[in-house]
Amino acid sequence: MLSRVLHQWSRVCVRWSLLSAHKQRHLQRVHRSIQQRSHAAGAGESAGAKSRLWLCGVGVGVAVAFAVGLKSRRDLADSPVGPRGTDVSGFRGAVETSRELLERVQAEVGAPGLVVGVSVDGVQVWCEGMGYADLENRVPCSADTVMRIASISKSLTSAAAARLCEEGKLELDEPVQKYVPEFPEKQFEGQDVTVTTRMVLSHLSGIRHYEKDANKVREEREKAKGQIKPKGGEQEEKQGQKKAVRKKSEFELEEYYLKDHFNSMTEALDLFKDDPLIFKPGTTYLYSTHAFTLLGAVVERAAAQPFLDYLATMFRDVGMVHTVPELNEPIIYHRSRCYHLNKKGRVVNCPYVDNSYKWPGGGFLSTAGDLLLFGNALLYSYQIAQLKDTEGLLPGYLKPHTALELWTPVDNTEGSWDKEGQYAQGWLVVQEQQKYGQCRKRRHYVSHTGGAVGASSVLLVYPAAKGEPCKGSSEQLPRGVVVTIMANMQSVGLNTTALAIAQQFDRARHKP
Repeated sequence: MLSRVLHQWSRVCVRWSLLSAHKQRHLQRVHRSIQQRSHAAGAGESAGAKSRLWLCGVGVGVAVAFAVGLKSRRDLADSPVGPRGTDVSGFRGAVETSRELLERVQAEVGAPGLVVGVSVDGVQVWCEGMGYADLENRVPCSADTVMRIASISKSLTSAAAARLCEEGKLELDEPVQKYVPEFPEKQFEGQDVTVTTRMVLSHLSGIRHYEKDANKVREEREKAKGQIKPKGGEQEEKQGQKKAVRKKSEFELEEYYLKDHFNSMTEALDLFKDDPLIFKPGTTYLYSTHAFTLLGAVVERAAAQPFLDYLATMFRDVGMVHTVPELNEPIIYHRSRCYHLNKKGRVVNCPYVDNSYKWPGGGFLSTAGDLLLFGNALLYSYQIAQLKDTEGLLPGYLKPHTALELWTPVDNTEGSWDKEGQYAQGWLVVQEQQKYGQCRKRRHYVSHTGGAVGASSVLLVYPAAKGEPCKGSSEQLPRGVVVTIMANMQSVGLNTTALAIAQQFDRARHKP
């Protein structure tokens, strides 16, 4: 009778603890090992000895069940109850739905591994790794996996520039030469023009991206907008569109795979500072990582210290202890390897690159947990700016007017990864909108995606809808969902997936 009770109890524990398929397989292997050892050891023993050995095996199984259960709960949330008594167990349905979505995406694009993190109202409710951080050594991804965050680095740099503005050390509307005289005065079509830090922040500076041929960039822009139609009819037009799309791929440009190391931001300016502007500053949106290298040089001079040192101070203040510049020499625990698909569609290792030329615009490594902290720090600053009564509240990392400006769309900009949005300062912003009654209502959110050699990423902040009650208590901020996804495979679009996950958790946060 006792053995039957113990047996049933172990089965209940096992079922209760298993939250993912890989944990089920792990537990099954453990049980098979226990059974095999039990049969082998019991071949020459009495019935009583067999029973004792079987009970011992059951005890080990129960212990494993509890261990796996505890690990699963840690993946689901860092703490069982967050601020305002947030019960993270209420998000299990959203976790399961989102996990299935990510597994589909991972299978579709062939990504070896990815990491996802979600926080609700400032509380991390889910952080999990899927697949492998290192295929060759079969190292699984986990919540601690460190990956390239690519262009999410632009959001970090924009926050650093914002802090310098608050300290009175940086003026956005001054010419960049005030801080970086090494960057030459520019002309466009024979006329002197001014490039300001504000233009750089919103990709309106006219500074090139990876494509050096200005005429080619302008032609592709006009073709994309349908302003130029090639001669020769519809067939040639379609071929021209395909060709234009192929040329736009930055992964086909040699400059993307630089191996040279740059010791400072001003030194990295040598790559592009003498090249002509693509567009007149302030008139046309042109996404440019090189422009953010110039922004890094501005930050470096305004802060009167190396760019990486100033960013390290910001990371420490926010609590981002795992966010570092990507360097080859240091030992960085849990660092993922990077992969891409070759011409035959097989997963292969990516070539070595040195990203020191673009630390401000795409050169940092981080974890899902660190990116959630950063997203919530800005969400808190943004929402506290909208409160009339802030008594008893801690200040945000950014001052109210700064946070609002950071997420305010800028005229003449576009949404690179969501055509319904516009670029602000280091972020893409989609504003709330509803065109027709009882039809689709677009929610406000901000995000930044990233694409680098062997890496794709997204950080998305989904603020609580307008009209939700807020009494001005510090325990009620931030309000909303923050989602981050990182993959160790290049050319993976993740913004739509992150938005769908944010909507899942937003619906769950309203359930009783």
